[in-house]
Amino acid sequence: MATNEETTPQWKTTVVVSTSLQNHGTSRMLGAQQHRIRFSHSVVSGAFIFPLSGTAFLLVDPQDLPEPFEESGLIERIKKFVEVHRNSFLLLYAPFNGKKELETLSLIQHRFFGSNLRILPVRNNTEIVNGMLTIAKATSKPHVDSIRDRMSLARAHIIESSSVWEMLRDIL
Repeated sequence: MATNEETTPQWKTTVVVSTSLQNHGTSRMLGAQQHRIRFSHSVVSGAFIFPLSGTAFLLVDPQDLPEPFEESGLIERIKKFVEVHRNSFLLLYAPFNGKKELETLSLIQHRFFGSNLRILPVRNNTEIVNGMLTIAKATSKPHVDSIRDRMSLARAHIIESSSVWEMLRDIL
């Protein structure tokens, strides 16, 4: 019997990657999965952009930041990234939940609270790639339309079978 992975063709997309990540493990993993990788000098250092889904990811490793953190220029880099990309995600690389990683996460959360930046703590290259691909696939056509249709069907089913809705119909 064929598994779901064997019968479903693997999703492939184009990814624009910062040249600073040319030798990074995540770039190699994306290439190994047959995604089209385009390296660019014009994107922010540490960025992965999925043009078909309109999502962008910025990889930050707190261990690479100088002390004190506030003087590292990271906040300005993230601010520019959020201004340029409407659907922006920060991949906060934290293989261990040490004091520096938690302080970095807290500072970024407080600074960008209410913005369109979403923060994904990741522990390794596999989590980075899986997180990016899951979000990019879910937000790209035709997958987003399929998800929207399934959500609409689920909503209709819940409303049809809900005892609360039946009571409300009887009252009205």
